[in-house]
Amino acid sequence: MEVSKINSLVELFFKKLEEVDNSKPFLNSLKSEKTIYSWKDVSENIFKLSNKIKTLINSGDRCLILSENNPNWLISDISIMNAGGISVPIFTTYSENDYKYILEDCKPTLIIVSNNSQFKKIKDFINNDEIKIISFEKIDVNSLLINDIFNETFDDKIINSNLKRNMPACIIYTSGTSGNPKGVILSHGGILANCEGAYDLLLPLIKKKNPVFLTWLPLSHSYEHTVQFVQILIGAKIFYAESLEKLLTNMSEAKPTIMTAVPRFYQNLFNKININFSKQRGFKKKLIDSTIALGTKKLKKIKLNYYEILIDFICDVLVRKKVKKQFGGNLQAFVSGGGALDQKIGEFLNSIGLPTLQGYGLTEASPVVSCNIPDQIQVETVGPPFRTNSVKIAEDGEILIKGENVMLGYWNKQKETDEIIKDGWLYTGDIGEINRVGNLKITDRKKELIVNLGGDNISPTKIENLLCLNENIKQSFVYGDKKNYLVALIVAEKSANKDEIKKFIEITNKNLSLIEKVKKYLIIFNEFTIENRMLTPTLKLKRKIILENYKKDLENLYLNN
Repeated sequence: MEVSKINSLVELFFKKLEEVDNSKPFLNSLKSEKTIYSWKDVSENIFKLSNKIKTLINSGDRCLILSENNPNWLISDISIMNAGGISVPIFTTYSENDYKYILEDCKPTLIIVSNNSQFKKIKDFINNDEIKIISFEKIDVNSLLINDIFNETFDDKIINSNLKRNMPACIIYTSGTSGNPKGVILSHGGILANCEGAYDLLLPLIKKKNPVFLTWLPLSHSYEHTVQFVQILIGAKIFYAESLEKLLTNMSEAKPTIMTAVPRFYQNLFNKININFSKQRGFKKKLIDSTIALGTKKLKKIKLNYYEILIDFICDVLVRKKVKKQFGGNLQAFVSGGGALDQKIGEFLNSIGLPTLQGYGLTEASPVVSCNIPDQIQVETVGPPFRTNSVKIAEDGEILIKGENVMLGYWNKQKETDEIIKDGWLYTGDIGEINRVGNLKITDRKKELIVNLGGDNISPTKIENLLCLNENIKQSFVYGDKKNYLVALIVAEKSANKDEIKKFIEITNKNLSLIEKVKKYLIIFNEFTIENRMLTPTLKLKRKIILENYKKDLENLYLNN
């Protein structure tokens, strides 16, 4: 299939349908009901649902999807586009203010909602007479039940041929670390270009084993939203995880070959495996240390001597094979996106037999810009740019992107659109460089830099990532704009030993420059969460909200010097 000649995401699905055995399992829910849909089931349900939606909306109308991950999510998304609508996925973890703002901003004609629990979050902000509702389960108001639609008989199997690559496919609201979310308008061509770039990356992996994905990152996230079309392109089998807490159990059942996740997941994984490794003694401990040391050497393309090759083979059999088995046994690669993955974590996971490919992107770029390539991993970089977009570095170090994957603009925000897209180049707000082999390396975040009293630019994220490498530290927040030195909030485990945290911070400071050292800190036990609005749905720190809650505590650290 030549993706460059495909007109729309709808066409992508139906072209793939012609290539696969349509009786093969396609979408699989691991929740209690264990739903399984074949490719044929999915296609017939898309025809039925899109025919129904066509009677409820006009072309170009916004159609909201508010649901947990499940097979009906993908079916709804493609059906909306096939009916001529624009899909608007929203997170199930938004605040009340976010729901109100988004509904007022995009003015949907149709809302597709999973259940009453989700419907309650938005019911106060909608007019039931003006907005049509389709639900997966019965809810408090009259709605069309999706299973009733699926059970209808139909004759029309219409694929929308009016859709073009430059037309809006969806509006994805950026979670935003401050202020209201912005609606990013992504085109069919933009997401298809991303799929084309991802195909190049995944080709070596899908040649080895039939691709199986375990999906847990919300489909309302631009990263996972695009991944579902990559999954279609490569004919993957998709499992929808029950929850983050049951992810390891679900991995044993689904046996995925590829998994996508954000850095927070890998950080937690690193801490859990490290705790387990630290309990080992004697021969086991020596074996684990050798696994990490030799694995890191291979990652850095340092040649092993004959003795090291033998030890590494033993490590493969006794350590790496067992680690892989805990993740289903078939894992070809983890793909990390949605934020910076600490280099130490990347080296660790790769060294113990969990290949981890770090990529880079942003919602405004549909969203992936670059990613490491299997067998050519440079963990300190985010890999080479996809061939479907161009990347250059501005004079001030800002990363600029041009290509079909660049968004059409922000919904109802022309001024903000013009500020971020200039002469076709998307100004990312990230600082970076391109190394000698053409890999992109992210060095800073332009907007999140701390500027101290001496005028030095400091990246808080870099320091926060280092602090969170300790198993006693869940999260951290570094502060110090217009100050003489940095201070931090340390979110610790309730069982944490304060002296151990102190020692760890002292060791960390030794590896930081003078201006980056954390001079004082406050230990707290209340986590930053999506529910208390201190984390975005993609698990990034909402700096503005954290400051609103803790500014007085942080400022007190500067008293009594």
